[in-house]
Amino acid sequence: MHIESIQTGQARKVLIAGRSVLTAIRKTAVAGPVAVNPLGLDGDEQADPSVHGGLDKAIYAYPAEHYPFWQAQREAAGLAGIDDALPFGAVGENLSLRGLLETQVWVGDVLRLAQCTLRVEQPREPCFKFNAAMGFNTAVKAMAQSGFCGFYLSVDQPGVLQAGEAFELLPGPRRVSVPERFNAKMFKNMR
Repeated sequence: MHIESIQTGQARKVLIAGRSVLTAIRKTAVAGPVAVNPLGLDGDEQADPSVHGGLDKAIYAYPAEHYPFWQAQREAAGLAGIDDALPFGAVGENLSLRGLLETQVWVGDVLRLAQCTLRVEQPREPCFKFNAAMGFNTAVKAMAQSGFCGFYLSVDQPGVLQAGEAFELLPGPRRVSVPERFNAKMFKNMR
């Protein structure tokens, strides 16, 4: 298991469904070491702190293995050729992880890295901005159905991260898995 890529982004206004919306969903790759503090990565910003960021959602991690799924979804939506390259950070994640899927993660698990430790807090809940970021109107539904949601991390020990860095998964209390929490939230939101 390792960090494939690290991304940060700044909030900016974009046009979504005819209205100007502040968002920082599109993240871009960072070269070199990145400082990690209790509220996230240096250079990263969240547009709506009521639903993103804070101590329990300091860093958003996403499995790199899901990117072929999103590319296929975009192609099925007729977006092939428009933007064939879907770069890491396109789903809004700070950390693109390799070797760790949602199905292997429980709330409370710890990712131990060389210079910091991060704790799994909760799955991501997609919003309308995710549809805009992916370029098609059923992206939120595809995330809900696939369970390819990624997860938010809190910072137990601040430090420094770097792309390519390996990490170890330390089991937490194993009371609720990320997929269980995600499915419960998605079901509640659909009622």
